[in-house]
Amino acid sequence: MRILDFKLKGFASPAGNRGQAMLLAVVFFLFISLTIILGITVPVVNHIKNVTISNNSKQSFIIAEALNEDALYRLNHNKNLSSSLSLALNGATASAAVTTSSGAKQIISQGADNHINRSVSTTFTQGQGVAFNYGVQVGQGGFTLMGGSSINGNVYSNGDIVATDGSSITGSAVAADSAALNADQNNNSPSTPPYNISFASSSANQDIAQAFQVSTSSPVNKILFYVKKVSTPSDATVRIVSDNGGSPGTTVIDSGTLSASQVTTSYSWVTVTFSSNAVLFPNTTYWVVIDAASNASKYYVLGANTNTYTIGSLKLGTYGGSWNTVSPSGADGYFTLYLGGVTSTIGGGSYVGAINVGSAGVGDAWAYDVEGGSVAGHLYCQIGHNNNKACDTSRGDPSPVSFPISDGNIQEWKDEADGGGIITGATNCHGGYTGGNCIVDYAGATFGPGKITGNLTVNGGGTLTLTGTVWVQGTITVTGGGAIRLSSSYGSSGGVLLTDGWVDLSGGGQLTGSGSSGSYLLLLTTSQCPNSGSCSGHNAMDVTGGAGAVILNAQNGVMSLAGGVNANEATAYKISAVGGTTVTYQSGLANQNFSSGPSGAWNVSSWQQTL
Repeated sequence: MRILDFKLKGFASPAGNRGQAMLLAVVFFLFISLTIILGITVPVVNHIKNVTISNNSKQSFIIAEALNEDALYRLNHNKNLSSSLSLALNGATASAAVTTSSGAKQIISQGADNHINRSVSTTFTQGQGVAFNYGVQVGQGGFTLMGGSSINGNVYSNGDIVATDGSSITGSAVAADSAALNADQNNNSPSTPPYNISFASSSANQDIAQAFQVSTSSPVNKILFYVKKVSTPSDATVRIVSDNGGSPGTTVIDSGTLSASQVTTSYSWVTVTFSSNAVLFPNTTYWVVIDAASNASKYYVLGANTNTYTIGSLKLGTYGGSWNTVSPSGADGYFTLYLGGVTSTIGGGSYVGAINVGSAGVGDAWAYDVEGGSVAGHLYCQIGHNNNKACDTSRGDPSPVSFPISDGNIQEWKDEADGGGIITGATNCHGGYTGGNCIVDYAGATFGPGKITGNLTVNGGGTLTLTGTVWVQGTITVTGGGAIRLSSSYGSSGGVLLTDGWVDLSGGGQLTGSGSSGSYLLLLTTSQCPNSGSCSGHNAMDVTGGAGAVILNAQNGVMSLAGGVNANEATAYKISAVGGTTVTYQSGLANQNFSSGPSGAWNVSSWQQTL
């Protein structure tokens, strides 16, 4: 202060310098104030900057981690996983490189938010088991739920879902569209048919039938015939039927009508649509039959060629009667068969309830068309009526998903059973063994791995314990309280009982795991019943009452569940559940382990933050 006083006095003594002294004082005061302000604000600014950087860093980490989780989801839900991935969210971005080594997938994701980068490396390996991701998974045949039945879990159907009579799905319900419309089979050249095959002019040629096979599993949509008429024949019924020894059978798979009014006296392509869009399977011979009333002066003519369509043949005869080859030999009718192009529907009563995910959650409905009922969560659809909320059209229609078990998986199990040898004799069967058929009538039967070349029957009071994978080449019947269980040696693993024939479980029959938590018996059939020639009126799997700690699988055929069935998971091309059926999904099924056989869900084997 003395120095300051001195300087001020020095400046102030001459009268002309007083203004300069005052100016210097003001400048000095401002300098001191600025120093104080900077001393306060700079740490605050630095703190804000540090907080921003921290938030950017967290955002970068979160989006990098999210991209890795998306990769895991794709692996476990049969989605495409390319060699590079990307994601953008709230201004943050992430990119990832995917590499495969020794069956493992390594995902290195780098997130960036406002030039702040974080990186995460995750390695995924596939566990031993099969992943069942839904309480009920249904193919293109669709799912019918009625009579107070309930599904405690999610339902994914590649066809329609119909639920009525107070039945419910406590999780989400998804009904996917089929693949796009595709001309799967055709015989249509040259443009002018070289042969004209008349039918419906006499009892000998009342009906005409063309054999065919399809290249992919998909719903039949429509068929076109290159046909003309003579005079005014009546409408004809068109049926797709099974094969019976090289001729049309009488098992009707789908049907439609050939409208006589659309057929002219000159050749033209006439369309016949099918009523139920039944799914056709590859490597299976079908016949399309045009069933018309015969009249000598009022009939149809179908264009034909020879030696062009190599996977079918043309026959004349009577539906349900005899059939004969046509002249010229090797002729095939002109037709084009379309598959796919079917949109999905969820309809009926109260089909979607609440699902708890942590402390809160909802059950969603997702299909092209949702009719009736109530939805606790989001309603994703393009059209819908009488729901408790409007359609959210922001999503496109859901796409079909693959079944959890492949033909290769099934073959592995068959090979394992085959390696155990053929199961024979009353000692093994504890009831009787005749012509390859094994009958279990009382407790104590134990076998596996092995193969039964005939049928397996477990009657009331009979108990069968499986010590390995068993393959039955005939049918499986469990009646009157009969039981099949896994040996305690399975521990928490699952075991497999599979058959090529139909399955009939009735009268409170029980199928269970080893008794340890996480152990389930997988009961699987490859049967296409009722759409094959050896079904005797059976579905691929009929379950009436009973069941237990069991996974039911009939991916190629129809499954019927009725009368208080309890199961942990059900998969089939088509399912009907009535009369108090309950399917309660167990979360462990997403990583279900079997003692042997195919690999299952992908899991995180290593994780590290690399930046």
